[in-house]
Amino acid sequence: MTCCARRTATRSLIAWPLLTVTLLMPMDAPLQAQSSEDHLREAVERAKRATVGILNATPDTRQSGYDTQLSFRGTGVHLGNGYILTARHAVERQSGSNATIPNTILILTQRLEELPAKLVGDNAYLDTVLYKLPSMVDSLESADLSFSVLDATTGQQVFTVGYPLGWGPTIAYGRVGNPNTFLQTVDSRLIQSDIPVCSGNSGGGLFNAEGELVGIMHAIIKTDDAQGGHGCSRLAFAVPGGLAKKIVAALLENKQPGFARLGLQMKVVKIDNRWRVAVGGVSEPASLGGAQKGDLLLAINDTEITDAAQLKNYLMERTVPGQKITLRVLRGGKELALTITLGGA
Repeated sequence: MTCCARRTATRSLIAWPLLTVTLLMPMDAPLQAQSSEDHLREAVERAKRATVGILNATPDTRQSGYDTQLSFRGTGVHLGNGYILTARHAVERQSGSNATIPNTILILTQRLEELPAKLVGDNAYLDTVLYKLPSMVDSLESADLSFSVLDATTGQQVFTVGYPLGWGPTIAYGRVGNPNTFLQTVDSRLIQSDIPVCSGNSGGGLFNAEGELVGIMHAIIKTDDAQGGHGCSRLAFAVPGGLAKKIVAALLENKQPGFARLGLQMKVVKIDNRWRVAVGGVSEPASLGGAQKGDLLLAINDTEITDAAQLKNYLMERTVPGQKITLRVLRGGKELALTITLGGA
């Protein structure tokens, strides 16, 4: 398993293939298909203008004349107002055994403008970092990090724009596979898709067919070797857009994002022929709200609880410390609605 742009064996991004589906369509399908293709083409063009390359060169190496080549180490996305979001590992520089984050990076726009960007903040927990351009750039489009479309769904058409293997930009298409995947590289869920990508796509946007940002490219499971020992794959993973938005909002306030704590230890139990999620242990704040060991978990607010990972995702992405939630449980054959004020992680 490798992350998108890192040049070490443990983190290098990879590419995925385009999934093509042929359907039987009614007589007016050509017009509908053409309209859909035009719409997607416009979305891709907007995404291209919002995408930047993260250059290998730094301001220091450029000024010294040491680095005169144009080469890339990763990809970034312009969110608007000069803010560039990318993967933390896409900008890290190795200093002996330590990885450091530069205070200034160089980015390249679609119009081949080379610009410096200053560090705003980073979050190692979810492998993200935010930079800021010193002034507005007319040629840069703003990616739409719209909360209403952040939940990618299985089968959804997606694409990414990036700079794999040190060149680009490239555009790759595919569909979402499992939007609820877990790897060792971050402590949140990841969106898995079948888009073909390679080392250097890290930090690029995962866009839906509307051109809206639904994720930030993070890692691959390496399946193919590419030039220079870099990797490519048909299994790509992205940090969900909802979490990216949460991190950006915190970094803009010079803070780290706060994640809510429920205070439950969970276990699975078999009831008749079905495995259910139950409370294995309880502490504050859940205990203050009346939760007890042995309760079967049914739902949090209006969302059904199907497994422990799904509950964790809900808490990370859709709640904040101090928020009141309703936890529905089954206890002794009776359904109860518990009101709990969430703590901070």
